[in-house]
Amino acid sequence: MTTPDRVPPGQTATAKWPVLTYGDVPQIDPARWRFRIWGAVESPRQWTWAELSALPVVESQSDIPCVPRWSRLDTHWRGVRPRDLLAAARPRPEARHIMVHAEPDYTTNLPLEALLDDDVLLAHMVLGKPLTAEHGGPVRLVVPKRYGWKSAKWLTGIELHAEDQPGFWEVRGYHNEADPWREERFS
Repeated sequence: MTTPDRVPPGQTATAKWPVLTYGDVPQIDPARWRFRIWGAVESPRQWTWAELSALPVVESQSDIPCVPRWSRLDTHWRGVRPRDLLAAARPRPEARHIMVHAEPDYTTNLPLEALLDDDVLLAHMVLGKPLTAEHGGPVRLVVPKRYGWKSAKWLTGIELHAEDQPGFWEVRGYHNEADPWREERFS
């Protein structure tokens, strides 16, 4: 049962999970897929699909708030915490912001601290099954405290910066922070 404290203002709970994307859904070969962390780090790192899949898996259940005013509740994810991968890359002291990179040339920005939350994942499974291409497979970012465009599908990397830089939707008028509890949809 939906309770008012679970659904952000202006949102309606739904059991559906519409496929929303700008452009075509990329078909990514996991054998060729790479995820990397670079920028303001001491040790730039890269993982193959096999290496990422071999890391300890974390399970998380969260809600997905989306700009079109719906929220999908109780979505069960499996994946890797980005903060564990960031620890291997060792962010430099000036690193305060990230740029998330995804296929095909998609970007979105976040404060570094948002990526360190316990509920943020690089998800490769949802609802007990591998992520489909339509929902971001093989790997997508899941940032439950932000609107869906911050949870980039078809993830390829995270670039760390000292200064904030707007991503794909942010330069097109979407709000930089994307907090659904403040209804930060557009600038």
